[in-house]
Amino acid sequence: MTDYEIWLSFNNEAEGFQLPENPSSIEIKDANSNKTYHISGLGEINVLKDSSLTEYTFEGVFSSQKNPFVLAKRVLEPERYVDYIRKWMASKQPIRFVFSGSTFSINILASIEAFEWKEAGGAVGDIEYKLSLKKYVHYAAQKVKVVNQAAANKQASPRPDNRAPAKTYKLVKDDSLWKIAQKFLGSGSRYKEIQKLNNIKESELRKLPIGLEVKLPPK
Repeated sequence: MTDYEIWLSFNNEAEGFQLPENPSSIEIKDANSNKTYHISGLGEINVLKDSSLTEYTFEGVFSSQKNPFVLAKRVLEPERYVDYIRKWMASKQPIRFVFSGSTFSINILASIEAFEWKEAGGAVGDIEYKLSLKKYVHYAAQKVKVVNQAAANKQASPRPDNRAPAKTYKLVKDDSLWKIAQKFLGSGSRYKEIQKLNNIKESELRKLPIGLEVKLPPK
């Protein structure tokens, strides 16, 4: 195939080259990171995850001499290609992978996952290779804002009061807290609860005014 080119470069194209010969094919692998689990009583289930990073694998020859299959305008010595790729792998930095074709193009950052090479059995000095790349996505730690929980609680809207409102009663003639406790709480001895709830002093018990509205404790 002659209707495409493959370029590899590094450090914002400070270094790079076009593959001298186009590989006969490029294997492109897309997959999902799905996980399979076995659930007791249910069997095997498949949990769908996000897509994995695309992988690209191809192989070819770094030729030591000009031949009809060499398409690059600038051709390096075979060992120079090997030196470049090994150097880029050692840097632990991504490279730029460009596939420029008539039907589709690829231009991505990629990590070098594997690089295999050996001297070819044909022409002296030729090097056969296999290269595996994986799409690379930049990532960085993000700042996390730590919130003071006490301050957050102060700023938060007050929780609505879902308690039922206290019952009240207005005193009539001859009423006493004892009678009120007996009538509404079932026992006159509970008058102390009404007294405490309404902050009534001992000295006021015998002269409670008619019409005084007092809160009643729950039964």
